Amino acid sequence: MRLKAALASCGWVVLAGLAASPAFAKVPAEKAAELDTPKTTCMGAERAGSASGVAAYTGKYVGTWPGQTKPFGYEPGPYKDEKPQFTITAQNMDKYADKLTEGQKALLKKYPTTYRMNIYPSHRDFGFQPYVCETTKKNATTAEVVDDGLGISGTSGSIPFPFPQSGLEAIWNMINPPRAWTEMGVFDIADVYANGSITWGRNRFMTLNPNNDPSKRGSYTDKINAYFSTGYLLPEREKGFVAVGYQPNNFTHDSTQSWQYLPGLRRVRQAPEVGFDYPVPPAGLRTVDDDYGFNGSPERYTWKLVGKKEMYVPYDNFKINDPSIKYADLIKPNNPNPDYERYELHRVWVVEGTLKQGVRHIYAKRVLYADEDTWLTLTADNYDTHGALYRTATVNFFYSQESKAFHRGATIYQDLTANAYEAGYLVNEAGDNWWRINTPLTPDKFSPSAAARGGH
Repeated sequence: MRLKAALASCGWVVLAGLAASPAFAKVPAEKAAELDTPKTTCMGAERAGSASGVAAYTGKYVGTWPGQTKPFGYEPGPYKDEKPQFTITAQNMDKYADKLTEGQKALLKKYPTTYRMNIYPSHRDFGFQPYVCETTKKNATTAEVVDDGLGISGTSGSIPFPFPQSGLEAIWNMINPPRAWTEMGVFDIADVYANGSITWGRNRFMTLNPNNDPSKRGSYTDKINAYFSTGYLLPEREKGFVAVGYQPNNFTHDSTQSWQYLPGLRRVRQAPEVGFDYPVPPAGLRTVDDDYGFNGSPERYTWKLVGKKEMYVPYDNFKINDPSIKYADLIKPNNPNPDYERYELHRVWVVEGTLKQGVRHIYAKRVLYADEDTWLTLTADNYDTHGALYRTATVNFFYSQESKAFHRGATIYQDLTANAYEAGYLVNEAGDNWWRINTPLTPDKFSPSAAARGGH
């Protein structure tokens, strides 16, 4: 189905007028005063539930919940005993079509015997630390899109625009939701092909996002948004390769920078441009800017705030990240075992990016679905230059007691033309190397010299 036809389905709150409004508009004080009231959460979401099944917002759990036993590491979450309310399959999908993404519909049709969506009760029980709400309220009347959309002003640590008035404001929210300020782990990557064969990768991974450090934070006009470090342990041909670098807050005079230790040369070199549609090893089944659904500079797309809609989206996905699950049970042909994925009915912001003339990217159009409560991108549909659905991504977030925020878990990138998928950020068999979050790190661990040390 073409995108235009899909957006004609019922249930939309259409924001066509807002799409053309100035990208730099701030909201007045009286509008900002609606935040954190009985009507609206501190992030600008509707508190009320809906007759069709969206839960009312409670935000009652911040960093802990009934039954939690450990300060960090895997926990099954507060909904572990729930059973699916129903299951969406290729046979009954038409009944639920108005609440499905085009990517979900395509997977149901393409893999009718293996892909299904288990729908659980909707919950909106995880809240935010006080500083997140304070920052959001401040940003409502002060943050702006600057430098022709290549940067923003405002206080870091939460979204800049709780009442977005344009696609650019929305995409900057999706780039900067409140989340962990550091993460460390050893994760596996499974690239599963049409013939059922699997190629495995393994990375030692760290990030440091100064913007989200509760004790520091800062401004979105600071130079660094986030540092990253990834060292390849598998496949064998990549073993010893290490990449470090940073992503800036403002892309006017800067871009994502990376330095790579090349084991064959035994030296560190600055990498060429690694943003946008640079293919991610080991298989190139996703692009650099596919991470988190979308990340990096928004400059190559014209962004439109399409509207808000109720949809079945991945949510509260503790189970798929359980260390007791073996990959032999999780990683299956066509798609991961759907019994480990959880979907709920939520309201999401829909943001559409159209590739600008004169620039290149393998995706000519992107449609992103962001949770109204957190602004985390839960799923993304990407279209090729002929207007056909090309790839779709699902990010299985779970709530982390260690960071008091949702954290990305197993992430699935489906390539609908290659009949293949990549499952990344898998920590099920990582043992003691399961995610550690908000453990203090320093910028020197992401330097070129750190890359050289990590490669030996």
